[in-house]
Amino acid sequence: MKSRLKAQVAASAEWTMGEKVATALLQFIVRILVLRMLMPDDLKVVAILLALSSFALVVVDSGFSQMLVRKADPRDEDFKSVFLFNILSSVIIYGLLLVLTPWLADYYAMPILRTTAPLFFLMIPLNALGVIQHTILTRRFDFARISKLIFTAQLISGLSAVALAYAGFGVWALVWQQVLLMAVRSVLLWWWSGWSPTGKASVGALREMAPYSMSLMASDLVTALYNKVPQLALGKLYLDATLGYYDQAIKLKDLPVQSAMQSVQFVTFPAMAKIAHDEVKFAESFRQVLLVVAYVIFPVMLGMAAVAQDLFAVLLGEQWMPTVPLFEVVCLAGLFTPLAMMAYNVLKVKAEGGVIIRLELLKKGFMTLALIYAIPRSVESVVWALVASAAFDWVVNMAVALPLARLSWGRALRALLPVVVVSAVMYGSVLAISWWLVEPSWMRFGLQIACGVFVYLGLSALFRLEALREIVSLVKLQLKK
Repeated sequence: MKSRLKAQVAASAEWTMGEKVATALLQFIVRILVLRMLMPDDLKVVAILLALSSFALVVVDSGFSQMLVRKADPRDEDFKSVFLFNILSSVIIYGLLLVLTPWLADYYAMPILRTTAPLFFLMIPLNALGVIQHTILTRRFDFARISKLIFTAQLISGLSAVALAYAGFGVWALVWQQVLLMAVRSVLLWWWSGWSPTGKASVGALREMAPYSMSLMASDLVTALYNKVPQLALGKLYLDATLGYYDQAIKLKDLPVQSAMQSVQFVTFPAMAKIAHDEVKFAESFRQVLLVVAYVIFPVMLGMAAVAQDLFAVLLGEQWMPTVPLFEVVCLAGLFTPLAMMAYNVLKVKAEGGVIIRLELLKKGFMTLALIYAIPRSVESVVWALVASAAFDWVVNMAVALPLARLSWGRALRALLPVVVVSAVMYGSVLAISWWLVEPSWMRFGLQIACGVFVYLGLSALFRLEALREIVSLVKLQLKK
């Protein structure tokens, strides 16, 4: 692909993808080490606090940062106005959450929330301090700097969490990890961005950006709400350990999904915004982004589902084994979510704000019905509802994004089909190892991973899959530079 998007992605993804892979591995190691020292009941506290914080973070930003990325020539006044809005809204929301904390502790019958919540919710104003600096680096395509600071923040907070967990601090290890992550991230953004809030600010600048920004905020808020509804409901209706098992399954699934999603979305959204008026380049760029994302994420999700029994038995311990059937199912949702988000990028670039809101209402209406049916029945029903909702999101986003991108369903599916077939063969070969060696062990775990990698890459090379050729070409391009 010789479009501008390919050149920008090739240059930017060298750091972004490297950082996301390194960060995902770091998070995985940290999570394994910490969880070996915790019990499933401990995760309920952090799961509820994270659910509430996710809503707050969306409201604090209110879609203004994405508007500044999309805007052709933002002024200094725009940046300072959004910065002050972020700070003010974060302080107000932090205060409201502190007022609600005693009620939350009583509602969930968790007295520990009274002491952990005030510290945990500090992540909200700490995050607000660095939103504009992050936006400015994104506009500059300075992904090397962003990657370095994100990894540094993850490293410091992760090592702190491991040290606290092994020192016997229990759930406080996870609380401090989140707070330190936001604190170090914001300090580094201030240090490396070179931006400070100088000049004037005005309500008029916010009012000018508000229509598009508020549409994105409404969409993101609905998404955040529905992503966390199961945690909030399970925390009330079921035993504490049930939410711990569910949250663990979601978190481990999200490590590779969010890494792939964030890295590609992070680079392609500003890049695609720059070529939005070139229909030929835009269509081909979208097709190849879908292809590459599927090629990376499909084997990871199916591979994780195939090795789930050994993953939990060998690395986490017997106390986490009830998570295995939930994890195997929820990995299926990970097949659809990244592709749905790539289509959502097209909507953000091409569609009006009202269209995005109507689509979110449709998708969340479906998810509402699925969760209403699933939550009272069992946690297993909930994870299957998440799979159905993820698939529905992908279909809806694609149905609107493809015409906007001037790309047909047939052309998009023809690109994805070889990846689906090769991934399915890889999945079957990994399962065959578990049938051959019955008992979970380090040897079986290692053989499964080796077999999966060999089969997937071998078939990709044998049938000369376009996605593999595309990735190889991007790597060669960077090596030449």
